[in-house]
Amino acid sequence: MGSILIIAATSGAGYVYGQELKQYLEKLLYLRYVTGLIRGEMEYTCAPLPEVFAAVAARVREPYRTWLRETARETGERSEAGFSRIWNRCVDRYLDMLGLKTEHSILLKELGTFLGQVDAETADRSLQLYINRMDLAIEKVRENLASRKRIGNCLGVMGGIFLVVVLI
Repeated sequence: MGSILIIAATSGAGYVYGQELKQYLEKLLYLRYVTGLIRGEMEYTCAPLPEVFAAVAARVREPYRTWLRETARETGERSEAGFSRIWNRCVDRYLDMLGLKTEHSILLKELGTFLGQVDAETADRSLQLYINRMDLAIEKVRENLASRKRIGNCLGVMGGIFLVVVLI
């Protein structure tokens, strides 16, 4: 009975690993969606960034809503000299709970470097570049998802069998 429970527990751990990978992909897809909303709002309204962020924040879920709302507030106050510093600080503070990998976090922070440009055309190109790079990152994660889920499931079962053999 104990052997069956051990194998079931380790198999469950492999399954949970696969679900975490799937949730991470969903986070990246939603971040890309939010960026698309920001780009669309900038093109359609030609409003300043605080207004764009506030409008998009009303249409997204948490923690993205808080992130955009606070970025809009701090950008409107201009308590600091550069937009990129505000953007990076808000990304670190409000999107830390997403658990983004370093490469995806850096990609998001790079967007803030160019988004605060005075020229709307430059900001639009930066958003398009970010969306393209995000699409590549999402495709890479999607390609690895199936194989990593299988590996996680197999390692879970094999780890459980190994543990049972060691304990017997």
